[in-house]
Amino acid sequence: MKTAERFLLNVPDSWTDIELSGAALAEARAAALAQTDNARERATINDMFRQGREISRAARDHGALFASGTAALYDDGLFMAYAMVFAVSTPEGQEMTLPVLSAQLGVSAANGRAPADRVISSVIVPEVGRVARITGTEETPLTADVSVKLLTMHTMMPVPGTTRDYLVVTCASPNLPLKDEAYELFDAICGTFRFLSADGEVLGL
Repeated sequence: MKTAERFLLNVPDSWTDIELSGAALAEARAAALAQTDNARERATINDMFRQGREISRAARDHGALFASGTAALYDDGLFMAYAMVFAVSTPEGQEMTLPVLSAQLGVSAANGRAPADRVISSVIVPEVGRVARITGTEETPLTADVSVKLLTMHTMMPVPGTTRDYLVVTCASPNLPLKDEAYELFDAICGTFRFLSADGEVLGL
């Protein structure tokens, strides 16, 4: 079997690729603030972009290969979401279990417990095959005493031609009331994922 050399993931045209340095988030924050004079909306925007900066920092720290996101102000409020791709490897003699994944991605629930709404399932990604997926509302620390809750979806793509390597597509949003809509969007994004060989051939399982 050929070994995957790269991957492709389609995100909505309105999303912006994030170079993970923070500059893109700063520009998006300024644009969002320019759209409103409402003090409450501006406070919400500032808070959500602070969350975004911390997510980007964590992505840098854990070796994200790709990151894209959106921060769009609608009539009913600000919507923020992110899609990132991480490379992880299963340690020798271990399976890709939730604790192993969490350790590699730096994901930890409050008090060391998994979120109450966490669901582990399998889904079919058209160009990859059947893969494992974890969803749940994860609590991520922003500071020593401030945390934020994020809707998350981790979809694990086994790398063709290897036995222990995975690319994990992680999607997240702090817009908890939009759970169904966010997960539907995340599923659609993950559904576009595909591995490519050096000559551009799509590689499935």
